[in-house]
Amino acid sequence: MGDLIGLVAVSAPFLMVFGIVWISSQKKLEERRIAATAESSAEKAAQYAAHTAELEKRVQVLERIVTDRGYDIATQIEALRDTRAVEGEAGVPLKSRDRENI
Repeated sequence: MGDLIGLVAVSAPFLMVFGIVWISSQKKLEERRIAATAESSAEKAAQYAAHTAELEKRVQVLERIVTDRGYDIATQIEALRDTRAVEGEAGVPLKSRDRENI
């Protein structure tokens, strides 16, 4: 029994040093992992914000086309597909009494 107490007394300081080194390395590793996650999250948030802004612009264009009844919608849609701007009053005003009967 005395030998066991002597062995524990001699090895305890080494085990404590080993434990302290291991805990500090685990802490540093966890800090790096948290920093990488935060950076990735910030990058994804910026991508989502840019994508959302692009979608909002497209919805605004569609709302303008749908709500503006004085223009030819097909001409504006084709202009958007061709990435050309529709100049001024392009299109024909629609009047319900002058429409063709299909």
